[in-house]
Amino acid sequence: MTMAVGSAAREPRRIQWADAGPFIALAVVVLAGMLLNDNFLSATNIANVVTRSAFVAIIAVGATFVISSGGLDLSVGSMMAFVTGIMILTMNRLEPSMGANAILIGAGVGLVVGALCGLLNGLIVTVGKIEPFIATLGTMGIFRALITWMSDGGSIPIERALRDPYRPVYFGNLLGIPLPVVITLVVVLAGTFLLYRTRYGRRCMAAGSNPDVARFSGVSVARVRTTAFVIQGVCVAIAAICYIPRLGAATPTTGQLWELQVITAVVIGGTLLRGGKARIWGTVAGALILEVIANLMVLSNMVSEYLVAAVQGVIIILAMLAHRFIK
Repeated sequence: MTMAVGSAAREPRRIQWADAGPFIALAVVVLAGMLLNDNFLSATNIANVVTRSAFVAIIAVGATFVISSGGLDLSVGSMMAFVTGIMILTMNRLEPSMGANAILIGAGVGLVVGALCGLLNGLIVTVGKIEPFIATLGTMGIFRALITWMSDGGSIPIERALRDPYRPVYFGNLLGIPLPVVITLVVVLAGTFLLYRTRYGRRCMAAGSNPDVARFSGVSVARVRTTAFVIQGVCVAIAAICYIPRLGAATPTTGQLWELQVITAVVIGGTLLRGGKARIWGTVAGALILEVIANLMVLSNMVSEYLVAAVQGVIIILAMLAHRFIK
C-alpha cells in the first residue's frame, strides 16, 4: 500500500513534466539561437519567426482535434492551396463591383470551402469507412490537381487594387503584436475552450482513446470525427486568409509539405498520434520550435536551408520515439 500511494503521489508530477516537454524544448532551441547568432533575439527576427509560424500553428490546432479523435489528415497543405485559389478568384471577380469589400466576401467563401473540404474528408473516413491515411492521401492529390488546373500550372495573383487594403492582415499589428499572431491566439483560445471545456472535447478524446468504449457510452464516434475534420478545414481557411497578403498569389506549390510540419508540430506538442490525448498549447510550442529551427538554419549557415524538410522529418521520428519511451 505504501508503494502504491507513493507511486500515485509521483504520477501527477510525471504527467506535468511530460506536458512541459515541448516548452522546455522550445526554451533549449531559443537558447541555442542566442548562442549561435547575435541577431537571433532582435525584435525584427523574433517578430518574423512568430509571424511565419502562425500559419502552421493555426492549421495544427485543427489537426490536434483530428489526431486526438483517432484520425489523420494528410491533405492540409493541398487544401490550403485550393482554398487560397478559390478565395483569390472570388475576390478578383467581385472587385470591380464591390471594391475592397470583396475581401470580406472572399474570406467568407474561403471559410465555407474549407469547412466543406473538411466535411468531405470526414465523410469519406466515417461513412465510407476508409482509413484516414488513405482517404486524405487521395484528397491531397485531388486538391493539388484542382489548384494546378485552376492556375493552368502557373499562379493566381490577387488584383492590384486589393493588395493595399488586404496588406494589413499579414503586415499589420495590434498594439505592437503582428495581426497573424493575434489571430493565432484567438484560434488557440477557442480551440482550448472547445477541447477542454465542452462535452464535444471530452467525446473527441474518448473517440480517439477507445472508440468501442465510446460507442457503448453513447458517443457517436462518426459524428465526432467528422466534426473534427470540419474544424480542421475551417482552421486551414483561417490560415489561408492570413497567408494571401504575404505573397499575393496562389500557386500549385502553395502549402507544399505543410502536412509534414503540421503533424510534426502536433506530435512534438504532446498529442498522441494514436489519439486519446491532446495538448493545444503544446501544439503551438511545436510550431514555434519548427520555425525557430528553420530560422537558425538560415542564420547560422551551419546546415543548408534546403534541408529544412529533412530536419523536420528527423524531428518527428525523434518525437515518436520519445512518446514510445514515455509510454
